[in-house]
Amino acid sequence: MTMTESTMESQIPTGTAPGSLAGLRVVELGTSVAGPTTGQILGDLGAEVIKVERVGAGDDTRGWAPPYWGSEPMAFLGLNRNKKSLALDFKDGRGVQVLERLVAGADVLVQNLRPGALAKVGFDLERLRELNPRLVYCEMSGFGPVGPRASEPAYDPLLQAYSGIVSLLDTGEGPPMRVPLSILDKGTGMWAVIGILDALRRRDQSGKGSHVEVSLLQTAVSWVDQKVMGSRAGNPAPRNLGSGHPGVVPYGAFPVEDGHVFISAGNQTLWTRLVEALGARELMERPGFGSNPERAERRAEVNEAVSAATRAFATDELLERLAAAGVPSAPVRPVHEVADDPQVRAVGLVTPLPHPNVPELEVVHLPVTFDGAYLPHQCPPPELGQHSVALLQDLGFSGDEVELMMADGVVGSTATAVGTSA
Repeated sequence: MTMTESTMESQIPTGTAPGSLAGLRVVELGTSVAGPTTGQILGDLGAEVIKVERVGAGDDTRGWAPPYWGSEPMAFLGLNRNKKSLALDFKDGRGVQVLERLVAGADVLVQNLRPGALAKVGFDLERLRELNPRLVYCEMSGFGPVGPRASEPAYDPLLQAYSGIVSLLDTGEGPPMRVPLSILDKGTGMWAVIGILDALRRRDQSGKGSHVEVSLLQTAVSWVDQKVMGSRAGNPAPRNLGSGHPGVVPYGAFPVEDGHVFISAGNQTLWTRLVEALGARELMERPGFGSNPERAERRAEVNEAVSAATRAFATDELLERLAAAGVPSAPVRPVHEVADDPQVRAVGLVTPLPHPNVPELEVVHLPVTFDGAYLPHQCPPPELGQHSVALLQDLGFSGDEVELMMADGVVGSTATAVGTSA
């Protein structure tokens, strides 16, 4: 079964009405992951998102490859749907004028450039408020707005290391490891959207914009909040339990004939159901296995006993037994199998979004439904400068001005001539 075939089996439709942010204009000075994540979510919610990119190079993720889908880098395709692209050199005086007009007519400005970069070209908070008192300005950074490292740039893995996340994955063997996902970039993008939505609500009440600030560091520390609280309470540093849980046993991945199955026995009732489903009821009578605190004290012994029982089953058989007993469980599977999973197909998360260079492109929906339906996509990830000409004309620049800016490299465009709609 192909992914395209699988998406046709969705039991959750994609609606036709745009999200509630339709009619709002967002300017995204975003690159890499955090800023583009914010812009993409706002675009998914219906806003018009204008992505301002460097002439010639564009967003950094346009060069992050492999992997590709066709000729397009996956890193860019996954973060930039529902946007218009304006390729602009706003260090040039004419580019500054373009950005000034954009800001003056925008509802939201999102930026995750190097700290101080936007202010350096004349767009500090005071100037932005002069241009547009109603502007919601979201500023994203690595280490936060103040402090000894405030001016430093940062990437997701750096903050995973800095915040202690990497230490939680330490097995004591080999080099330190990170979570191989942009959990801090995307998490910061989500916090940014929450802040922006609140700021828009405040604007509805006051008529004034707000300055919203988020950072990868603050996101990272919020993800390890309970670990930090535990350390402040005097508890020892948490040790790596693999797939286990410090306060629940058994909990984690257990071996079967053909792989591993993740099992969560989160309370005493589930422990009883688990051992009965495994045909190992005698474990209930074993000394030290009676309660969860006792089992946590004998973690290795309990896990060894449960593993001995699970090894007698193949994945499908064990999952069937556990499902019948009401014990939470899941197969440990590779990512390439996920899109064709019957449950993933049923909820319709993977959906086609044809692209001019990748006709078979599919993306993962914004994982929220409204009245039983996903929000519709407005457009695929744009080509660099695809909408430059139309946007400049919309901002009131003449054809001659646009042509001269294009000739001088102030603006980049995929349009072949002024007046072309892209």
